[in-house]
Amino acid sequence: MSVASAASVAAEDAAEEAEDPIIIGNPTDEQLSDQLLSHTWRPITRGWKLAFLITGLGTLMLLALITLTVMRGIGMWGNNIPAAWGFGIINFVWWIGIGHAGTFISAILLVLEQQRVRTSINRFTEGMTLFAVVQAGMFPLLHLGRPWFAYWLFPYPAEMDTWPQVRSALPWDAAAVTTYLSVSIMFWYLGLVPDLAGVRDRAPTLWRRRIYGIFALGWSGSVQQWRHYKIAYLTLAGLATPLVISVHSIVSLDFAEAGLPGWHSTIFPPFFVAGAIFSGFAMVVTLIIPARRVFKLHNVITARHLDMIAKMLLVTSSIVTYSYVCEMFLAWWSGDRYELFEQLRERPFGFYAVVFWVLISCNCIITQALWSRRVRRNVVALFIIAALVNVGMWLERFEIIVVSLTRDFLPSSWHQYMPTWVDIGILTGTFCFFGLLFLAFLKWIPFVPVSELKELKHEELGK
Repeated sequence: MSVASAASVAAEDAAEEAEDPIIIGNPTDEQLSDQLLSHTWRPITRGWKLAFLITGLGTLMLLALITLTVMRGIGMWGNNIPAAWGFGIINFVWWIGIGHAGTFISAILLVLEQQRVRTSINRFTEGMTLFAVVQAGMFPLLHLGRPWFAYWLFPYPAEMDTWPQVRSALPWDAAAVTTYLSVSIMFWYLGLVPDLAGVRDRAPTLWRRRIYGIFALGWSGSVQQWRHYKIAYLTLAGLATPLVISVHSIVSLDFAEAGLPGWHSTIFPPFFVAGAIFSGFAMVVTLIIPARRVFKLHNVITARHLDMIAKMLLVTSSIVTYSYVCEMFLAWWSGDRYELFEQLRERPFGFYAVVFWVLISCNCIITQALWSRRVRRNVVALFIIAALVNVGMWLERFEIIVVSLTRDFLPSSWHQYMPTWVDIGILTGTFCFFGLLFLAFLKWIPFVPVSELKELKHEELGK
């Protein structure tokens, strides 16, 4: 790049930053605290109660269907032979992908010191991680058939010397997911401590001050505390970043180690990681746009934030599209008639062809509209695209699991898969449970990092 080109790009970046300041209106620290912390003690509105009621009823339905599944077995699901993995594993991979992307987005931006992009949205992504992993974790347990024996997956001192089969991917899944969940909880909670102390100091009632004071762990904001906090926070971010890649790679190897057409260990790990980040960014947009409007956060979650997320959606969509092309090319290059049949005939023209073309439209075609700056900054258009990406990524998991299982190397065992009402009810229930947890998060926890936002504001003013 020439000196003139570099200067032109720098001038464009400077003009864009001037057009989109990190905080619109330049509010004072006190005004920021009032705006971003007062929701924790304001009375619950009727709309909020209605949303809690709907998601709560959906969660009760989920618990009822889980109870039914445990009592009568996973024969209540649509699983069959050869499609022994149905909605349960599809939902697991979809939710775990969203969960992995949340902490990764926050952690990698912190490690790379991209505070202008990270601030204002990182708390959303971290909360999304925890609630998505909760949804994902229930499906492998239920799929065991006898979930009360789930502790067999973990190595523990057993008198009969029975140990998990380390050559199976299932114990590795259990170890990876629990490790990731533990690190994500610590990373999320540590970032909350300064803001919990802010709520403690500003809450209008004594019992609120006491409750938030307990969770603030005695935070006083001293120089020594800030020094230890920064070191610990960056260390956890450094741990979480590679952990995301390793965990979803392990999840992908559940499939790649099986002998089925299209399931290859060489392409699945990067394919699954890219898909997880793609679906994670889409879910962030789906959650953050309604919250931005309800809580009137246009001054702290600006059009620049949405524009940056939309660009990442476009990048990850391109990577996922490239992965689809690689899958088809590998099938053609291998010359294996089963690979060719599945990738080039069964998926686009077979029984589940509608699923294939919808996922291609949602994940590869519709996202091309994000090349336009006007679309990236149009809240309605961006929300619709993100919602369609969520649908497309769920259908992609359906395509990988169901179509591959129903068309294996033994034509005599080919059989179609159809979900039951229990499958659909449990999937719907997880949406409600996720929504219930997210609503509670928005009501009682500072969902925008106030301390980080103030720090960034003063850094920007000091330039």
